[in-house]
Amino acid sequence: MINKSKIKSKVKIIPLGGLWEIGKNLTVFEYEDEIVIIDCGMSFPDEELLGIDLVLPDITYLQRNKDKIKGFFITHGHEDHIGGLPYVLKQINVPIYATKLTLGLIESKLEEHNILSDCTLNMVKPGDIIETGNFNIEFIRTNHSIADSVSIALHTPIGIIVHTGDFKIDFTPIDGEIIDLQRYAQLGKKGVLLLMADSTNATRSGYTMSEKTVGETLNNLFIKADGRVIVATFASSIHRVQQIANASIKNGRKIAFSGRSMERISEVAMSLGYLFIPEEMIIDLNDVKKYPDNKVTIITTGSQGEPMAALTRIAAGNHRSIQLEKGDTVIISSTPIPGNKKAVSSVVDDLTEKGAKVIYEAIEDIHVSGHACEQELRLIQALLKPKFFVPVHGEYRHLLSHSKIAENMGMDKSNIFILEIGDVLELARNKAEITNKVPAGRVLIDGLGVGDIGNIVLRDRKNLAKDGIITVVIVINKESKTVISGPDIITRGFVYVRDSEELMREIRRIVSKSVERCLDNDVTGWSEIKSAIRREVNTYVYTKMKRKPMVLPVITEI
Repeated sequence: MINKSKIKSKVKIIPLGGLWEIGKNLTVFEYEDEIVIIDCGMSFPDEELLGIDLVLPDITYLQRNKDKIKGFFITHGHEDHIGGLPYVLKQINVPIYATKLTLGLIESKLEEHNILSDCTLNMVKPGDIIETGNFNIEFIRTNHSIADSVSIALHTPIGIIVHTGDFKIDFTPIDGEIIDLQRYAQLGKKGVLLLMADSTNATRSGYTMSEKTVGETLNNLFIKADGRVIVATFASSIHRVQQIANASIKNGRKIAFSGRSMERISEVAMSLGYLFIPEEMIIDLNDVKKYPDNKVTIITTGSQGEPMAALTRIAAGNHRSIQLEKGDTVIISSTPIPGNKKAVSSVVDDLTEKGAKVIYEAIEDIHVSGHACEQELRLIQALLKPKFFVPVHGEYRHLLSHSKIAENMGMDKSNIFILEIGDVLELARNKAEITNKVPAGRVLIDGLGVGDIGNIVLRDRKNLAKDGIITVVIVINKESKTVISGPDIITRGFVYVRDSEELMREIRRIVSKSVERCLDNDVTGWSEIKSAIRREVNTYVYTKMKRKPMVLPVITEI
């Protein structure tokens, strides 16, 4: 039980991810000597992060306070809420609490990273309460675009904090499990101190449509399709995959999965009883050609135009198992997230050019959001009646819009806080204020390297991508201080050498003069010679071509 005599302390709320951006959700709640963490996500890099695979939240603050941490409490199984766990648990190994499907997806990730046996996983169900001492953590059923999603209520000595997670209100969900609005109302009657609520669709009026509406549209499209049907959606959208499967089975089509994450997540979902597809209706992707085109459905990844995803490779014509054919119907069952519209448009163009009939949200109702719109957000505010409010999960415009909704419903503007990553919101029974800031930001993953790519490396990559590199190779006699070989000029990403012989000769001449000048003036330190070469080559190239390639002198002394 919570010791309510401890009411002089404050709860600290520290978002280390999930604000002003999409992805890497991680929120810290701290009371005296205890910390609980809601979610631990990752995000995918934008086009500015050249060569980066994943982006994680900076957990410096957690590492400094790891003895206080009681566990990770997970709202649902999307990558932006669980994707950071395999990396973070290697540094902070504490228990994880999640619902059945979410835990199954986490297990799969940890197994892939060979750390499953080292981790403590605890299965919970809606209605369960985990006690840590200063926190009672309650799981509340909600609706989202993935099954087994929950909100979390933190019962603390100073009051109740509700974190909605990602949610919407769906009265006809695919699995029949409706959001527990009754529990929300009960909490509201008790008195909610702080609400932290999903803001993704705060700029959209009305209500989010039910997932079941997509099923009707999909079935009509399947009836009309003469050839193969290829459907791209999020691998974790189990309800959407179920409806695609239902439409396929109803129209006598075998189902093949394409894409590593699609194969992995569908396997986990079927094994746990969240996805129901008769075994005889599933075929291997390599066996698709054995069936008539009008008897095949391919469910694939790539709905966001990701460069290496299956749909993108199909569109480009370099997928090892699927070659697009005229008569194929391609359904992109998602909405492009911010920053991905250009990539998705490019994939649509490539598919259309190859003769496929491409259907996306602008043409048919083949996607509904998993996030609450304005009227649903108003309902949650009305049920919980929080004293303080923090909008979460969204870009700044979404957070601001959600703040306006709360204000219009009568909440005092001074009780609404739009936080930045790393802000420390200190919460008491009658007061809340931002008092501090902790180390926060992003950690970049490149291959097996975690956090070894910083701003300087990214700057160099951008420069290399923009203007290329010029490597200058010279061999100097150690005793006579004369050039005995070179300079040889090697370029990458700068110019096509065979068409630029005069330019190469001039660069060689400039380098030779620069080195000779240094040696004649008894400047024999490599660093000074290299600096002189860089300076003079850069000056010449910029004057001649208005470019700034990276100049890399290599001096060998024999």
